[in-house]
Amino acid sequence: MKWIATTPEKQWQTMQLTDTPASVHRLTLTGEECQTVEGFGGCFNELSYIALSSLDKSEQDKVLDELFSKEGCAFNWGRISVGANDYAERWYSHNETDQDYDMSAFSIARDEKYVLPYIREAQKRCPNMKFFASPWSPPTWMKNPPIYNYGRMVRDEKTQLAYCEYFHRFLDAYEKEGVKVSRLCLQNEPFADQKFPSCLWSSEEFRVFIRDYIGPYFEKNGVDTEIWLGTLNGPTEMDFTMHGIVNDLYSSYIDNILFDDEARKYISGLGYQWNGQRVIHKTHETFPELGLMQTENECGDGSNNWTYAAYIFDLVRHYFQYGVTVYTYWNMILQPGGSSTWGWRQNTMITIDPETKTVTYNPEFYVMKHYAHFIKPGAKVLAGSGHWNMSAMAFKNPDGEIIVVVQNTLDRERTFTFEGEGKSFSAVLAPHSMNTFAL
Repeated sequence: MKWIATTPEKQWQTMQLTDTPASVHRLTLTGEECQTVEGFGGCFNELSYIALSSLDKSEQDKVLDELFSKEGCAFNWGRISVGANDYAERWYSHNETDQDYDMSAFSIARDEKYVLPYIREAQKRCPNMKFFASPWSPPTWMKNPPIYNYGRMVRDEKTQLAYCEYFHRFLDAYEKEGVKVSRLCLQNEPFADQKFPSCLWSSEEFRVFIRDYIGPYFEKNGVDTEIWLGTLNGPTEMDFTMHGIVNDLYSSYIDNILFDDEARKYISGLGYQWNGQRVIHKTHETFPELGLMQTENECGDGSNNWTYAAYIFDLVRHYFQYGVTVYTYWNMILQPGGSSTWGWRQNTMITIDPETKTVTYNPEFYVMKHYAHFIKPGAKVLAGSGHWNMSAMAFKNPDGEIIVVVQNTLDRERTFTFEGEGKSFSAVLAPHSMNTFAL
């Protein structure tokens, strides 16, 4: 058995089991196998690649190996922004030619500068990497008002058909570059009317666009990329109006779309992030046949502290408990402070100082490695019970290896006992520790 532990003082330490008496506080497997894990990943953002590029090639390779090689986090999923997101160097879309409904001016030339080189480095280390994509904003001429931030799409037929063509051109262009996008999430955070690239979508707007436009368009043109509803940062459990959009109750917003059989037949799954964590269990319970992804890790405030990392450790467990098959980190690499071009400081797995060439592996790097390094694509989530069930989780890799991840958030040592799959052990977990056991 292998046991790796991380504390604020010591990271990624190989531990030895001692003869520890079993505790009444246990994680006991129920015998039920749940969803199949597809993997872990991060988003390929411009500011991340700019930070990475400040290092010389050999140091870049070390960082990339830690993220994408089997010896590191072994990330095998990547998120791509269709146009600019809030961690782009500047705002852009792939076609800003006004009223170019046939997309004759479409181009991904901008992505050759930062995004595609970043992706190609990941593919060198993980040749079978999979990708999903989502826009933060349509081209500005498709919006009212015609700006990247705030607003919503113009909903006439020619604009919506042009948006279908825009997506098709993007998918084709990326595939020609050796990047096959297997899933398209139609809008990043449709509940957020932000000062960075964004676009509001109501439930009815999603339903009509999927049912009448992009679903039939993909079918007619033989586009095999899956359509996913999301990436959803809600709906919340409260009914309120904000910036002209009604955040309906879950059942109103989601059911309006998924109970329309003509729309539903085009939808392969849902991507949740941020406030979506509060309602994902309802989708999992109500539509168990639909795929689920966690599409963006919550980003903190740039302090990269242990307390927030402990929260993220539990957030990963929460999403897998409620049915996701993919967990995606947000900015894998940033400069010190983690500031976007519009001034929001955010956490990152790895900080690179371009002045000193210093590379710092932050607590959330170890959070992700404690899961992603050990849990292989094809692993099964194993249902558990007992006092540790809200702090621990078990997985069964395709080769039968059992992976148990658990954290102790208290100021004192605690004994953790595991039972299941014909295996059992007890271990004394250090205060404020993250642990992975491979059996």
